[in-house]
Amino acid sequence: MYILLYIFISALILGVGFLAGFFYRKYLMDSHVASLEALGKKILEDARREADNLKKETRLQAKDQLYQMKLDFEKETQERRQEINLVERRLLQKEENLEKKSTLLDERELELTKRLKGLERQEKDLADKQDHYQKLVAEQSARLEELAGMSAAEAKDLLLKNMEREVRAEAARLVKRVDTEAREMADRKAKEIISLAIKRYASDYVAEQSVSVVPLPNEEMKGRIIGREGRNIRALEAATGVDIIIDDTPEAVILSAFNPIRREIARRSLDRLITDGRIHPGRIEEIVDKVTQEMEAGIREAGEEAAFDAGVHGLHHDLIKLLGKLKYRTSYGQNVLQHSLEVCYLCGIMAAELGLNEKQARRAGLLHDIGKAVDHEAEGVHALIGADLAKRFGESPKVVQAIAAHHDDIPVDTILAVLVQAADTLSGARPGARREMLETYIKRLENLEKIARSFNGISKSYAIQAGREIRLIVESDKVTDEEATLISRDVAKKIEAELTYPGQIKVTVIRETRAVEFAR
Repeated sequence: MYILLYIFISALILGVGFLAGFFYRKYLMDSHVASLEALGKKILEDARREADNLKKETRLQAKDQLYQMKLDFEKETQERRQEINLVERRLLQKEENLEKKSTLLDERELELTKRLKGLERQEKDLADKQDHYQKLVAEQSARLEELAGMSAAEAKDLLLKNMEREVRAEAARLVKRVDTEAREMADRKAKEIISLAIKRYASDYVAEQSVSVVPLPNEEMKGRIIGREGRNIRALEAATGVDIIIDDTPEAVILSAFNPIRREIARRSLDRLITDGRIHPGRIEEIVDKVTQEMEAGIREAGEEAAFDAGVHGLHHDLIKLLGKLKYRTSYGQNVLQHSLEVCYLCGIMAAELGLNEKQARRAGLLHDIGKAVDHEAEGVHALIGADLAKRFGESPKVVQAIAAHHDDIPVDTILAVLVQAADTLSGARPGARREMLETYIKRLENLEKIARSFNGISKSYAIQAGREIRLIVESDKVTDEEATLISRDVAKKIEAELTYPGQIKVTVIRETRAVEFAR
């Protein structure tokens, strides 16, 4: 019973609490809705007021823009009206000017019409006068023909022939005068250029000799040079190809050879042997070989120095070597390398005066006698040999042509060839430059050696004793003792048949067998 009552009371309390919570919740909801409605109304009123303000501002801005646009339009319209008025005034002025020009043209047209009519009348009068004059000329011509006894055509031909003869004579005189003046001017200009080249270039000249003198420290050295039974002097002569003269000259030995390279090798070798003191055949050959190698290096240095002094660059190394050989070559007693440098300088000076390529002229002048370095080894004249060498080693066609034509072996086609000819003549023809007797003597010795080398089995040939003896060194493995005798006789006969020489020439054939071994 109590339990049921307790349950009833609990249920009643729960129901009352539930109802109280429900009504309280509803009250809260109603209060919140009322506050939200009030807030919404306030926001709506604020939005309406702001919209009204925006409308007012927009209307004011629109009125201001409209007013500004109206002002701009009125201003632009006023400017356009002013421009239109200005254009109208200009058009009116142009129209007035055109009317004035039209009036002037009408007046000028009337004036020209009057002048044209006057010219027509004058032309008619001139035509009448011309007819009258032609009749008068015809009458006068007829009278002249009657008086002269010839027709007008004949008189015209006679007059033309006389005039032609006079014109031809005058033209011939004019051509002759112009040709004479041109020749005189060219001759004078050429002389000026050549004389200027000579003035600007001066060269010292030292006479070449065919002998060299080697000083000795004492007279005892002569015996050591000769050696036991003359073996040292024979070995030196055989190795160098020079004639060693040991006479009564105090403390001196004379080396005689037409080939200056061999003579210089012999001089240097003998100097070293004297300084060293060891003089025997083995040492002699060793020193000669070493000096020969040094001479080859010296020849190259001489060529490089000559090219540098001449200002010629880019030469082939073989051309430089050949150029150095010219240091020991003479032409009628004139050193060929010095002569080539002189021609180089003279060509450059004259080319500069004429406004030509100075470097190319120097190059052609320096190389013009390069064929003389090998003319004893090749057939033909040195100009064509030199041109072939220059072409082979990459020189330009103009330089090659100038080298080939400097002695007129081929036609002269370029100004460069003429300059080389002139410079070559200047260098060779100046006083003291050349001596024909020495050159003739050297040529004879060269021909003598050339004849000897034409036989098989001969390794070396040396003309000594001023050309009175020719020594031939044969290869012992190819030539026997009996064949050596035959070679000497055949060489002698060929020399008799081909050479002209004073006195007699001794032909000596040397054949020797050597056995060499080293003790270690």
